[in-house]
Amino acid sequence: MEYEFLRDLTGKVKVRMSMDHEAVGHWFNEEVDENLTLLDEVEAAVQQVKGTHHQWQRVGHEYTLWLDEEEVMIRANQLALEDDGLEEGMTYYDEESLAFCGVEDFLAVITAYRQFLAGK
Repeated sequence: MEYEFLRDLTGKVKVRMSMDHEAVGHWFNEEVDENLTLLDEVEAAVQQVKGTHHQWQRVGHEYTLWLDEEEVMIRANQLALEDDGLEEGMTYYDEESLAFCGVEDFLAVITAYRQFLAGK
């Protein structure tokens, strides 16, 4: 999973992720938005589910994050769309709205994000 941190013209941090992980970048940009308390909550949840079969989820304004001891899933809340009206064989494009990654990889992105915010 490749990622890049940038600052926009206003100085806000933006996260850009590799293909298949775009939703992770969108989650950082839309939900985290430099809110380190949310990252503390996610890191605490990782410790809470470690060594168990429990899951944890955080529903945000635009994206929901689910995690268990091995995997993180980030999904756009708008993906709850029904596909009843689509022709057979057609599906919604959701590559930028759904992503999976390992917990350790996700924690590495959180650490790098914190370091970038701190100017390191």
